[in-house]
Amino acid sequence: MSCPPQVQAQLLLGQMHVDRGWLNEAFPYFEAAARSGHPVAVNMLGRAYERGWGVSRNPAQAAAYFEVAAALGEAWAMFNLADLLLLGDGVPKNRARAYRLYVSSAEKGNAKALNMLGLLHEDGISGSPDPEGAKVFFQAASEGGDCWADLNLARLALAQQDVSVAVYCLQKALKTSFPDVARAIIDLIGFCEDPAFHAVKAQAIRHLARKEPPRIVFTTLAQLSSGERLCAE
Repeated sequence: MSCPPQVQAQLLLGQMHVDRGWLNEAFPYFEAAARSGHPVAVNMLGRAYERGWGVSRNPAQAAAYFEVAAALGEAWAMFNLADLLLLGDGVPKNRARAYRLYVSSAEKGNAKALNMLGLLHEDGISGSPDPEGAKVFFQAASEGGDCWADLNLARLALAQQDVSVAVYCLQKALKTSFPDVARAIIDLIGFCEDPAFHAVKAQAIRHLARKEPPRIVFTTLAQLSSGERLCAE
């Protein structure tokens, strides 16, 4: 279902206001766009309630909007609803349904959903930790352009003391230009004395010094990656 130009404009205006921190002014744009019934707009109204953009945070209300948009085939709504179900945020915790929703979102091309599937397999969603299965999902997400998957691949490589692969994945993640990726790289490298990581850490520090704070923050099961929810998605 194509997004009508008027709805696209409303969503973009809402996102622009969010980016500038004008949350109270952003909410009416998302609310107006959602009246169209278009799943992308309904998903974004859910995001406003989930994040508290110009309205009291209400994850239960967010989940209701995500349900509607997901039923209409919106991949990001599936992803967002899965996040809430995984944490039990505003809805009863349901890891099995969250997993199915991530699968559905991934089938529609959402690389971040593949990354979440990797985290769930690593965490033992199938009954026991499945690091090899997790790696497959992380690699697929990386190929789809998800920088957090690159970071997870680097983490697995570090655990196996595969320095060359870890450095490659960290450098690839840095190319995304997200400050939170730079912070995560600095934290992951920590006080590692291997000289191969010194240049990567220095690059991350320089990168962080010249960038503005992003909209994306979370990377783990406890702090879920929400992705960039622009109208085009």
